[in-house]
Amino acid sequence: MDLGLNGKTAFVAGASSGLGRAIAKELLQEGCRVAICSRRQDRIHDAALWLREVTGCAVDHILPLVCDVTKEQDIRHAIDKTIKAFGGLNLLVTNAGGPPTGLIDDLDATTWRSALELNLISTINMCRIALPALRVSAANHASILMVSSLSAKQPITSLYLSNVSRAGVQGFAKGLSEEVGPEGITVNTILPGYTKTDRLSHLSESLNAQTGTPIDEIEAGWAASSALKRIGTEDEFAAAATFLLSARASFITGQAVVVDGGAVKSIL
Repeated sequence: MDLGLNGKTAFVAGASSGLGRAIAKELLQEGCRVAICSRRQDRIHDAALWLREVTGCAVDHILPLVCDVTKEQDIRHAIDKTIKAFGGLNLLVTNAGGPPTGLIDDLDATTWRSALELNLISTINMCRIALPALRVSAANHASILMVSSLSAKQPITSLYLSNVSRAGVQGFAKGLSEEVGPEGITVNTILPGYTKTDRLSHLSESLNAQTGTPIDEIEAGWAASSALKRIGTEDEFAAAATFLLSARASFITGQAVVVDGGAVKSIL
């Protein structure tokens, strides 16, 4: 299937590792030019080298950028550099690391604000800042994909911060899809379930420290919660994300697509 992505330009946030890097890899393999960002120069540089090696893409098809997505000025600089390097922007992938775990008595007001800045406000700001360029590209395909979490659909115990901030992303995405739909820009969210990433390993370690439950039992429980009885892979998630960003998904917008192996049990 030709996804119609060859020659398109993408900006992928949080792409030094994990799901963001996996999406960048798929987009490069489809012929996109991709800007990737992370807070740390060394990590995003290493990610760019890895992506060039595994995809065989041209050096000028990948642009590593240092950007803290909680800082509006950093986002502006990164988007501007992307447009200057590639001549425009077709695809925006908003993504950031997950907030810490904790129950209600573990989380103070500062922690709540930080989580909302990381997962909700950063998403809003990336979309606001990228929209002028996406509007210019809309006639030739433009799409926004927000990486969220299954916790937005099915809240997870001890993940208060994620449950709340990700639900906010869903509300924002639905409203934005209605506003920019007439301009030809699609807006969707993608909700990963338990997927084998460094973030998942950190989460299991945190839960082990809080509850004393062995890590292998925690991960076995996650696998058992899905219909497929296993944890997903980064490549499986990235394949779904890339389709949603593609021209072949041009009539899909305002949707929350769960990629979780059947872990969420709601009918709709």
